[in-house]
Amino acid sequence: MRKKKQLGKYMWDVKHMVESILIIFFIMGALATIAYYYVNMEHDHEQQLIKLYTPNHTAYDSLDGCDLFSGKWVHDNHSYPLYKDLDCPYIFGDFACGPYGRLDSSYQQWRWQPHGCTLPRFSSKEVLERLRGKRILFVGDSVNRNQWVSMVCMLQTVIPLGRKKMQKVPNVSMLTFKALEYNVSIDFYWAPLLVESNGDHPTKHKTNDRIVRIKSIEHHAKNWVNVDVLVFNSYLWWRMPTLKILNESSEDSKQYNIVDNHRGYRMVMKTWSDWLFTHINHTRTQSYFISMTATHHRGVEWGGKSDENCLNETKPITKDEFWETGSDLKMLRILESSLNKLKARGVKVEMINITQLTQYRKDAHPSIYRLHYSPLTNKQLSNPSSYADCTHWCLPGVPDVWNELLLAYILRKHK
Repeated sequence: MRKKKQLGKYMWDVKHMVESILIIFFIMGALATIAYYYVNMEHDHEQQLIKLYTPNHTAYDSLDGCDLFSGKWVHDNHSYPLYKDLDCPYIFGDFACGPYGRLDSSYQQWRWQPHGCTLPRFSSKEVLERLRGKRILFVGDSVNRNQWVSMVCMLQTVIPLGRKKMQKVPNVSMLTFKALEYNVSIDFYWAPLLVESNGDHPTKHKTNDRIVRIKSIEHHAKNWVNVDVLVFNSYLWWRMPTLKILNESSEDSKQYNIVDNHRGYRMVMKTWSDWLFTHINHTRTQSYFISMTATHHRGVEWGGKSDENCLNETKPITKDEFWETGSDLKMLRILESSLNKLKARGVKVEMINITQLTQYRKDAHPSIYRLHYSPLTNKQLSNPSSYADCTHWCLPGVPDVWNELLLAYILRKHK
């Protein structure tokens, strides 16, 4: 009897030991799962944000069934650059990297290759012929000016001297390039925040404050009517965390409300949308909005050091779907929502989605190779990365591809 009791007790202990082991393994498995979850949560959250704020490709990005904005950069020193920097006298010092000391040229030799199709290519002469009698107006900030200069440089190469001219429009923040033989005008209007702001002067606008009149757009917009193609861009000047909205009923600049940049951008896009809906003849005018472009200020994001940026970078990033933290994806979502609402009202504004393709091009910024409008200090000279321009883009270079994408849309409607 004692042996049976001992055996029973032994079996009971074994059973409890097995159960205890199973419980321990269960707890360890749960802890491992939780740890894995928290380790990957930040990465997954980032990916969810990218999916959430990346515009709906099927809504705007399909051209004859092809998504031109999803692809990769392919080195192509046969077709690119599309022009030589020294052959274009219109390149501003902000974008003239070669003449300001940049010795490498590989950044000029990359072609954007969409997945599953080919980006349409047009000769400069063909573009001018098909745009004969048309006027294209770029409206926005310095990135838009970057693209405007690119288009001028692309097309002016086939126009003889004496049959083209560049001039400033008197009393207006606008520059115009005219191809006289073709009666084509390619213009740029400086309005970095679209509505009236303290940044409206095309050159005297260095300030850390953003002060706007949310509903005051007519002062600028009256210059945007009666054109054939409107190309908008407004993102770069919205990267400040807050802005001041002036009281519309007062000229006293001290009376204002402070809002975050996302709310301010949403309000301005509403003003812009209402104006576009009311004042533009959409039968005549094609309208486009260029999405935000990447900046490359944090080298650690692509494997560099924490104190490095785009300076001395000579090759694109090859990691698929790379995103740098400076890209405000919520801003992109606001833009998409605004265009969707316009579309529901019967006004189609195509978004040229260059955001993803610029993410890879850490090699294509001016960095230190540009005109500096103020003398550099000794402190800056001792640390070149501190004044490197990782926001704008060298010409020839990436903006030329933006224009190839834009022209693919424009010329489809001018066959």
